[in-house]
This record gives sequence, C-alpha cells and structure tokens, in this order.
Amino acid sequence: MQFHHHGYVSTDPRVQPAAGTGIDRPAALPDAVDVLIVGSGPAGMILAAQLSQYPSVTTRIIERRPGRLAIGQADGIQARSVETFQAFGFAERITAEAYRITSMNFWSPDRDDPTKIIRTQRTPDDPKQISEFPHLIVNQARVLDYFAEAALNGPGRITPDFGYAFVGQENTGDADFPLSVTLRRTAGEDEGTERVVLAKYVVGCDGARSAVRESMGRRLVGDQALHAWAVMDVLAVTDFPDIRVKCAIQSQHGSILHIPREGQHLFRMYVDLGVTAADDAGKVRSTTVDTAIAKANQILHPYTLEVKDVAWYSVYEVGHRLCDAFDDVPVDQVGARTPRVFIAGDACHTHSAKAGQGMNVSMQDGFNLGWKLGQVLTGRSPESLLTTYSTERQVIAQNLINFDREWSTLMAKDPSEFESPEVLGEFYMNTAEFPAGFMTQYEPSMLIGEDTHQDLATGFTIGKRFKSAECVRVCDTNPVHLGHHARADGRWRIYAFADAPASGEASALAAWADWMSTDAESPINRFTPPGDRDNLFDVKVIFQQPVDGVDLGAVPEVFLPRVGPFGLIDYEKVYAVDPDHDIFAARGIDRAGCVVVVRPDQYVAHILRLTATTELTEFFGRSLLPAS
Repeated sequence: MQFHHHGYVSTDPRVQPAAGTGIDRPAALPDAVDVLIVGSGPAGMILAAQLSQYPSVTTRIIERRPGRLAIGQADGIQARSVETFQAFGFAERITAEAYRITSMNFWSPDRDDPTKIIRTQRTPDDPKQISEFPHLIVNQARVLDYFAEAALNGPGRITPDFGYAFVGQENTGDADFPLSVTLRRTAGEDEGTERVVLAKYVVGCDGARSAVRESMGRRLVGDQALHAWAVMDVLAVTDFPDIRVKCAIQSQHGSILHIPREGQHLFRMYVDLGVTAADDAGKVRSTTVDTAIAKANQILHPYTLEVKDVAWYSVYEVGHRLCDAFDDVPVDQVGARTPRVFIAGDACHTHSAKAGQGMNVSMQDGFNLGWKLGQVLTGRSPESLLTTYSTERQVIAQNLINFDREWSTLMAKDPSEFESPEVLGEFYMNTAEFPAGFMTQYEPSMLIGEDTHQDLATGFTIGKRFKSAECVRVCDTNPVHLGHHARADGRWRIYAFADAPASGEASALAAWADWMSTDAESPINRFTPPGDRDNLFDVKVIFQQPVDGVDLGAVPEVFLPRVGPFGLIDYEKVYAVDPDHDIFAARGIDRAGCVVVVRPDQYVAHILRLTATTELTEFFGRSLLPAS
C-alpha cells in the first residue's frame, strides 16, 4: 500500500482523497449520469468499485432492496477471485474471516452395506498449486460489503442508491445522454413513484430475471435439467465426522454437496430433491425446510443431523441458460455502432450453484467491463473498446455452462452407475483449474496480442491471467509477489524483464528504458495524459541479479517515476531475483529479456522482445487514443 505522496496521511490510508464527482457527491440520485448500474450484486459492486477510480465519471448504482444484502445466495470464493480482491485491497482481510478449503472428501455407499455411506476419497483442493491464493467460503453479503467499502473509499465515493427498480429504457438519440431510463421507487415515503434518469451507459446486473435484459430484447436460452436441490445454511449437532470439510456425498437416497461456512459452526448443504416432472411448474420450490432436513438425514445414514437453527433456505432447479450477446448491438449492426447497454452476471448466464461459479464469474464480468467504461469515458480509449466486453465474456460463459452441465450431472448421478467410487473425485482433481477461474483465455483482439513471442515467457500465457511469482523489491529488500503490487486503478502494467547485464551497464533493457523515457513515440509519451506520467502505465523492471547486485542509483529513470504534487520518487518498481524462487526460471522467461504487458484486469495482453519498440506502441495504439 502506497500513500503520503500527496502529503502526510494520519488516518486510514485505504480511504483515498475524494476527487471529481466524489467531492461533495450529492446524496440524491441526479437527473443525468454517465454510467447507471442496475443491481448491487457481485457484478454491480465490483463495477462500482472499479469506476470509483475514475472520479471524473458520474456513476450511480441502484438497487431495488431497501438496504444491503444480509444473508444467503453465493458463498464460494475461487482463488481467481481472491487474486481480484488483492487488486481491490481486501484479500487479506476477507481471508482472515473466511473458511479456507484445503481438501475435499468424497462419500459413497458402503459396498458391504449400501444402506450406509463411507468415506472413499480425500483429495487436495489445489493439487497443482495453480495459485498462491486460497479457495474460500464466505457469505456473499460480506463480499459485497468489501466492494462497497472500496467503492466508497475510492476517489469517486460511490455508494448504492437503495430502493430503486429499473422499469425500462429507450434510446433518445441525444448526443450527450442518449438513454432515457425510467425508475420506480420501491422503498421510502415516495414508494411507487416513478422518475426518469438520463444516462450515457446502462449496465444490467439485476439477476436472472433481469429487466435490463428484457428492455434490450435479449433473452436467456437454454434448458432445465429437471432436477431440484434444496440449499440451507444451518447450525446443527451431528455425528458426521467430516462436518468441517467440504464433501460430495452420494447415497442410495440421493446426494449432498456439503460446504462448511465461515465462523466454524455454520455449514451449507445442497440436498438432492431428485428429478422433477416436466409439468411440475415450479411446485418443487414449495418443499419445506423440514422435508429437506429429513432428506439430508436419509442421505447421511448411518449419521444423523439435528438442526438447531436455519439461517437461510431456498429451493432451486438446475438450469443452464445463456444470452447470445451481452450488449444491445443487434447482429446486423455489429461493427456499425458501439454498445450503450450491457448485462453482466446472472442477467446473461445462469447455471447450478454447485460448481461455485456464479458469484466468481459475475465479478469477472464486472471487472472486465469496468475499466473499459472508465477508459472510454475519460477519453483514453475509443468507444470501440466497449465491443470487446461481449465478445470476451460470452465465450467464457459458454465454457462455464458446458463445465457446469457435466459437473452437476455427475453430482446427481446414481452411485451405482459409476465404474468406481473414485470417479467423482478424479473429475474434481483433473478439472480443478477450471472452477478455480484459471482457464479463462481471451483470444487475440485489439486488447490481446498474437502468441508469436510466447516462448519468451512461457509461464505468462497470453490471454490468461498474470500468474504472479516471488521476487525481491530492491528499495527495501522485502520478498514480495510481483503481481500483488498491482491495484485495480485502471492502469496497464508493463513488466520489463532485464537481459543479463546489471543495472548501469549497457544492455537491451537500458536502451528500451531510454526509449520509453525520451522517444515521442513511446507509449508513455504518446498516450499518457498531461500531468502525472505514471497515471496510465505502471512500468516495472525485474533484474536477473539478486538484490545486492542491483544498484538502485544506476536504474533508468523510467522505473523511478516522479509522482504526486511534490514529484516524489516511487522506488517500488525495481525488483531483483529471489535466489530461492528465481522468477525467470519459475515463469520460463528468456535470459535475453522481454516485455510482458498486462491489462488493467490482470490478463496478459502481449509479450515482446525488448527491441520491439515499434510493435509495443502499435499494440497500445489499437485501444488507446493519443494524448491531447
């Protein structure tokens, strides 16, 4: 965490100075906004937290509830999401209060007595060590609280406007605020009244029954699996020995997905209610909690479950549905106009809860779109950048639905149909990287380069998230993870991995650094707006030498930028190799050096040679506008 560069800070450094629209932000919803976010779920709140870093953009987020979410809904936090929390500054705090999953146990009928269940397998949760971050369980309400804090503490000071429902929107053709949005009050003294708000962009994060999606003329297409599950968060007394371990439990009477919750006493059970009739018409949703508890006791035999308190209960039917596009551009107008209305999260993709993907994928939707809206509305990028949102995220959602269909089918399968009791555990182990959030790979586009030079850094796959690694920060000799310094501040990361010569010696790195600082066509000089030269590109260097072999006084000035009103030097951009964890070896980085470009949402955008200066500027020229 960096602070004091604008002057001495004696209060909570997580609270950034208010700026732009965050200064004297009006409590009442204004008549015109740049971005109107509909829904304060995971997609909407991460979007608000990101846009709070763009204080010149007027952003408001409306929510039909009268206040914050209290309990229920999603609880699984995949490692990719915790990486994202790190960028928003709260990974450590939420990890401290969450339940950490380190293993998963599998239970099946005893072959000697099939009326009873026995543990058949214990698997590690992250067998391939794909992330340094953990897999967590914590109530969605707490995730929303942390994002709300990030949005409020950002320069834009964004807070939800509770008690508003989206009614409809139309495009007026106005050049400044083309969208006219009708809202209805759902709480307060003026409940039931309607008003109109003008907007440049609208983002529907309003769930599976999205009114924003309906207003776009889009619909979810897919199927119902005709299989129902009860889900309950309970406090109970039981003799089941794995009550504090995540378990997949299969028996003659159905299945349970068991998930311990934060706080050491609460746990969640997804209880198999069986196949529903095609003409059920939702009747299964009236299944009582007592019926679900009785079913759970059947499945757990010979163990018993005495429920003392039910914190939350719901019944749902598995469905896999997807929108054909996540914005309002009709097929016949793709390429002819840019989008104005977007949907994210459950508004554009729905699936079962058992793979722990709903909240996680929704947050990545919001992260993907947030910085793009910020870049466009601050004049840094052309409006065409916004077309990449639907293109990138729709493919990811389809891949998720394909995976979830297979996983939820296996979970509901009769144990007698498996070749062995280990089949389910083996599937879980072999596919762990997908649900953890690390199989997302964006295709080449205006934001993603070709993999021509992938061999220069084989451990940083182009189009995939930047997989951090350990090194040593030279200024204070602290061992750190390189990626943990990156924040969700809308900046691009440029990591320059040095060739063999040390700092101060003639080298390809030294020539590249000089070009970055002095050449009018370098990305810094061509695209950075006037003022702080560090506000668009975060440029770091990683030397091949250990810390004692790096002379900070001989490091090129592009890696020691002047920041803030006092022109203070930022020393935290210069890194050395940790001899015990050589990042060059760990990530397959060519000893001749290279440049790794990472997007504001943590995905590797390009890899180039240190000598490929023209190509670097050309790449950024695809999505950035020259500074005026």
